[in-house]
Amino acid sequence: MFRSKKQITGRKGAVCLACAAFLVLLVSCGKEEELKNLIAQEEEEERVVNLFSPMEKSDPDAENTARSASDLTIAMAEDKLGVSVAYKTYTAEDYQDKTYDDVILERARNDMDDLYLLNPDTILALGAEGKLMDLSDLESAGNLREIIRIANTVNGKLVAIPQEVVAYGLFINKDMFDQYGIALPNTPEEFLECCRIFRENGVETPVGANRWWLENFVFAQAYADLYNGGDTETQIEALNSGEARYSDYMRPGFEFLQELIDCGYIDAEKARVSEAIEGEGPDFLAQKTPIVMAYWGAANTETSYGKTDFEMLVIGFPSSRGQMPVMPMTGFGVGANAQHREDAAKVLDIITSDEALQAYTEINRVISPSENIKTDCVPALVPLNDRIEEGIYVLGSNAGLKVEQWGNTCRIVRELLNGATVDECMAAFDELQDAS
Repeated sequence: MFRSKKQITGRKGAVCLACAAFLVLLVSCGKEEELKNLIAQEEEEERVVNLFSPMEKSDPDAENTARSASDLTIAMAEDKLGVSVAYKTYTAEDYQDKTYDDVILERARNDMDDLYLLNPDTILALGAEGKLMDLSDLESAGNLREIIRIANTVNGKLVAIPQEVVAYGLFINKDMFDQYGIALPNTPEEFLECCRIFRENGVETPVGANRWWLENFVFAQAYADLYNGGDTETQIEALNSGEARYSDYMRPGFEFLQELIDCGYIDAEKARVSEAIEGEGPDFLAQKTPIVMAYWGAANTETSYGKTDFEMLVIGFPSSRGQMPVMPMTGFGVGANAQHREDAAKVLDIITSDEALQAYTEINRVISPSENIKTDCVPALVPLNDRIEEGIYVLGSNAGLKVEQWGNTCRIVRELLNGATVDECMAAFDELQDAS
């Protein structure tokens, strides 16, 4: 077909424009692909460690020193490693919700996070299932107090390391004790007498309780001799073999709790549906209830009992050997199959290093898991700390015992609050021991 020069020239122009457009498209596609590659590369280079922990319900205007101290050590790890630690939290709203332990077991068994803050029962359960990494080779593990290492070792593996040693005691309104001329109790009998005097003087409920911490009364009485009598290993071997019965150890403590309930010194109905501190805290702070139980750190933070309008002392629970601190072991564990397992272990090594624990301990004024760091506690905690420094305490959890202690005892105490008899509670311990 014949085309005029003008037509050919026009077609050449069109072709040139098309080629130019195609080249622009190629360049654009190349730049877009390059941009996508850069984004993907940045995503790969961003290292994230997912931390699952409880978040204490608190007044948003109150200073939470425990949270601040933890954040400080996390920041140290982020700066040194170039990682980001992402917090995931859960707190039960009331007694009908899943507990934190229920949720963390589900998450850890499904490898949903990297780093977990664990209670004693979940440390033992997940450690026994092989869901937690062995932390024995971490540098920070070499500085641990022996009690920490023993309590958090499952099947020969160190599966958890804490930032603080959790010690439980009785929080006492010293002003109310002085008002009625009552001496601080040492034995179960003396404790009952204190409650009787308070009740006679119009104190409706001498002991504020919740659904979590009454087991401390049981542990103090059950294991005072086991951990302080000089034959701990022999008694544990007898329990693990079945030669000795857990129910024999536990019965005095459960009978004591039943007497507190029967006498009206504890409100069982309220306790069984109350969350820790939320249930009994307001009455204690208002000086309606002279005695509550809580962990060491609650004496330091305004979100708990760190700021009272009265003199407060923290003492041990009553036992045959006097005031007895109870020490369950919490700790951070790394998921054995976690997506960011290696980075999580490095983060844990830094936040439990002596450098980080020194800062953490100074801010929180708690007992450090490191044998190299001493505690400067607030005056209210001196009586409890003195006993611990003397080596007088019982463990509320011990991986060397075949029957998990903390969670099981807490559960069976709740059965007592719900109306079970002491004999029925002891039968529950026998069943657990036989199954083990």
